Amino acid sequence: KQRAGAYVLMVDAYFLNEVQRIVMLANEYKLPGVYGFREYAEAGGLISYGLSYRDYFKGVARYVDKVLRGTKPADLPVEQPTKFELVINLASAKKLGVTIPGQILVRADKVIE
Repeated sequence: KQRAGAYVLMVDAYFLNEVQRIVMLANEYKLPGVYGFREYAEAGGLISYGLSYRDYFKGVARYVDKVLRGTKPADLPVEQPTKFELVINLASAKKLGVTIPGQILVRADKVIE
């Protein structure tokens, strides 16, 4: 019987409510996971890569400020996130028997020992 060697959990607010349970099950089954929210890596998941919510919400605040100052929302350009964060949990990597290459570690925004 074959089983998955790893998995990627796409970004979805629904799953964000289940961070602890998802990470616990992944670690219980020794299944390395890559997640779209940093909360997963901080909760014990292997790696997260996704937009920086700090920068994203600063942009939202700028939009709200412009609207409150009279700019019509229809006149504002659509903006995409520009800053993404890579978080690596080395403690989880060790438990899972996964080696993270140095080339990836040096690019991480946060490394959890």
